[in-house]
Amino acid sequence: MITIENTLECFVQLWLRLERTRQLLAGQYKRFCVHNILRSWFGLRATDDFIWEVCFRASTEELTLNGYDILPPPSLYPRKHRELLRALVAVSLGIGMRKVHLSQLDKAYSQAFPRSTAIKVNKKKKPP
Repeated sequence: MITIENTLECFVQLWLRLERTRQLLAGQYKRFCVHNILRSWFGLRATDDFIWEVCFRASTEELTLNGYDILPPPSLYPRKHRELLRALVAVSLGIGMRKVHLSQLDKAYSQAFPRSTAIKVNKKKKPP
């Protein structure tokens, strides 16, 4: 059973679990997509409505995430996966996307994949 929390420790576990799931699905010759990821993590609790809600929240102007789109490896292309995990936490806890600790999620990525380039959040600087 997977427990979702809005903490650094949980985020590290989610990043690592994402990579393990990618390897597991590849070994089973299954597509590495949101649908298969959530079905393997949550089983019957991952209803079509739940999967749609996660995909809908993870979609942004630059990124459209559909349930059956093949995802790249999380260690090489973390942006899509960051939005996926952020949406998963938001939907699971019933909170808004802005309530998910994005800095902690990025820090967790660096801990889970120490040899990868860190994710940098583009923040607007305040004018002097």
